[in-house]
Amino acid sequence: MTALYTSVQSILTIVLIIALGYLLQRNNWFDDAFGGTISKLLMKVALPASIFISVLERLTLKKLVSLSSGLLYGFGAVILGYLIAFLLVRLLKIRPGRRGTFINMFVNANTIFIGLPLNLALFGDQATPYFLMYYVVNTVSTWTLGAFLMSWDDPTAGKAKVAFNWKKLLPAPLLGFLVALVFLLLNIPFVHVGWLGFAVNTLDYVGGLVTPLSLIYIGIILAKAGFKTIRFDRDSIVALLGRFVIAPALITALIVLGLHAGFDVPSLEIKTLIVQASAPGLAVLPILATEGHGDVEYATNVVTLSTVLFAIVVPIVMLLIQGF
Repeated sequence: MTALYTSVQSILTIVLIIALGYLLQRNNWFDDAFGGTISKLLMKVALPASIFISVLERLTLKKLVSLSSGLLYGFGAVILGYLIAFLLVRLLKIRPGRRGTFINMFVNANTIFIGLPLNLALFGDQATPYFLMYYVVNTVSTWTLGAFLMSWDDPTAGKAKVAFNWKKLLPAPLLGFLVALVFLLLNIPFVHVGWLGFAVNTLDYVGGLVTPLSLIYIGIILAKAGFKTIRFDRDSIVALLGRFVIAPALITALIVLGLHAGFDVPSLEIKTLIVQASAPGLAVLPILATEGHGDVEYATNVVTLSTVLFAIVVPIVMLLIQGF
């Protein structure tokens, strides 16, 4: 019951912010350039700040080392997820502009806005270290191969996209993560230094723009395209199956193999990893699709559907993992 209540609360919050963006756009509050402005602000400023400060506030080098098993299971499931998603892109002949979104829906989840509060409600503070391991996996995956695929899958680039662009491998959000990782590895104090409180607060406030602006942007896209964009077409259904069935199944299979091989995995860690692998798609996918000139309506569709359907998915997942 707690799982259902928490997931519904999180989803209602998301839906209301999307509705705000929708209503404001319908009432002509935003000009045509506003969407592009949001996209640039998020990608170049807010996301790097959010990732940098989140890593330093939630992780330490000691935690990373002590919980390495979670990293192994997480990265193993992510790699398998990419392989299956790539195979399905070929088999289903997913068209350019949708392929990056399709693959990201399979592999990368909305861990912070939905995954974290849900995890706290279900398992308490004692599960937070296990959540952080999945958060690291998800962050690295999203802002390395995930973001690269969204920019690579540009239907407007034509033959020009054959030329490799090294800048695509280092988007600003990934740089934010890499800088935070350097701080961790070198044990550079930052968030706990009193006189730097103003800098920490600034990064917290700027990073806090990510989720609400991403959701408002989804509402803007819905208002411009109309609700006809919300539909269960083949590409959306398969992407949703990847997010809610294949992704959690992969990490579960790896954990079971580890248990059979004699590796000890705490029950709380198992449940945390599986629940996080079942979280809905990234709220920033429409932003990334816009940056890569992709199918923004498709990205909006799968993010919205995955978010709403998550209220049904959570109780089912909790029922299935009771045996661990």
